Amino acid sequence: MLDLGAGRGAWYFDKSAQYRKTLRTMKGKVARCIGADVDQAVLTNPATDQNVIITNGIVPLPDGSVDLIICDFVVEHIVDVASFKSEVNRLLKPGGFFCARTPHKASYFSLIARLVKNHNHIRWLRRVQPAKKEEDTFPTAYRCNTLGAVRRVFSGWDDYTYIYTAEPAYFFGSKVMYKVMSVLHRIAPPSFTGCLFIFLIKP
Repeated sequence: MLDLGAGRGAWYFDKSAQYRKTLRTMKGKVARCIGADVDQAVLTNPATDQNVIITNGIVPLPDGSVDLIICDFVVEHIVDVASFKSEVNRLLKPGGFFCARTPHKASYFSLIARLVKNHNHIRWLRRVQPAKKEEDTFPTAYRCNTLGAVRRVFSGWDDYTYIYTAEPAYFFGSKVMYKVMSVLHRIAPPSFTGCLFIFLIKP
């Protein structure tokens, strides 16, 4: 299994969500869990068996060597979508799975992120999501973040992608704002409050 865009494994250090950590940890549940990222921080990721650096968009693994790729909150950062898809295709075995979670392009947090210049994201996130660390904040592009975009980019792949609305993640650390955002999540269209859960099978 390849965790593409694994980073330092920030979720692994979240001591307040032990159950989610247990569910998410794949190390020991698969034959080999590999983390890959453009950031050197991936080399310290404790949730994997092996970690590698992505250089010029290339993951240093052989063609067709991976059964499963997971990509958690990474797709929104991809600028060259065609090259990204090509690398995913190269790495996966025929019948392999690509699974990703990413904000929908029309979601309110994606819309705000596009209004705020990338160099201001850290300052903005510090206010609306106080628990998020600066080293886990990266520029966004949203070039493959709709159902239609996923279908176009991965044309010919079996596609089981859907939109899912979870609990609010952006609420300024306020219980009152959390309740307000929870109501919004219940009444607004899924694309405005949700994330894409991408499940694709390589032909």
